[in-house]
Amino acid sequence: MTTGTAAVAPTAVEETGRPIHRRRRLSPGRQLPAARLLGPALIVVLWAVASAAGRLDPGAIPAPWTVGETGARLWTDGTLPNDILTSLQRAGTGFTIGLAAGIVLALISGLTRTGEALIDGSVQLNRAVPTLGLIPLFILWLGIGETFKIAIIAIVVYIPIYLNTHSALSGIDHRFVELAEVQGLSRLAFIRQVVVPGALPGFFVGLRLGVTGSWLGLVVLEQINATSGLGYMMFQAQNYGQTDVILVGLVVYGVFGLVSDSIVRLVERRVLSWRRTLSS
Repeated sequence: MTTGTAAVAPTAVEETGRPIHRRRRLSPGRQLPAARLLGPALIVVLWAVASAAGRLDPGAIPAPWTVGETGARLWTDGTLPNDILTSLQRAGTGFTIGLAAGIVLALISGLTRTGEALIDGSVQLNRAVPTLGLIPLFILWLGIGETFKIAIIAIVVYIPIYLNTHSALSGIDHRFVELAEVQGLSRLAFIRQVVVPGALPGFFVGLRLGVTGSWLGLVVLEQINATSGLGYMMFQAQNYGQTDVILVGLVVYGVFGLVSDSIVRLVERRVLSWRRTLSS
């Protein structure tokens, strides 16, 4: 005779009583912190093997050890540290301005209809215009010094931050809004408890794109009337046919891009620890 107790699905438990943690079949698994270095390391290994086998022209693509020796020499004589510091200052200033502008504009546009009517169309128009195409106009407006370089970097940064944050704000489930109204939340409490958590995933996507964009813009801008910086160093090396120096600059740019993106992803993982993803 059966009892009236509902059948309970068996749980995965060992004989010792400890639960078994089974991985989801479709999950790629938790990513190791150093896993992202495997791809770049493989490229360097292939580069070294091809150079040692004589498959690459040393004049066009110097061997990795040649690039390393050149980088060490530039660091020792003080050229590389000075150029790196200059590039970091430019990128940092432009990124900070673009970050602040993107967040403020996204909040105004995403939270008010008037703000969206005034801001969103203008940003979409700015997005449609190639940012690097604004360089001649900005030179006429701001001069050919540091100001126009920082302004262009800020534009490159603020656009993806605005677009992704604004999209996240617009995509917040309307049921949460209704629930906040039922609970009687103030507007400030609604923004803090509903809007900000809902917009953070989109904001971090835009932040990663903005960080990468700041380095991409810097490569071009530092070759325009600059007297220092990694781009200037590469431009001078081009005039003298120093391919190894150009590759040193590219490697440094690549390292900065990878490190900055990794930092953003680490912060994102900590801030959004409540969100479950395929890699969690």
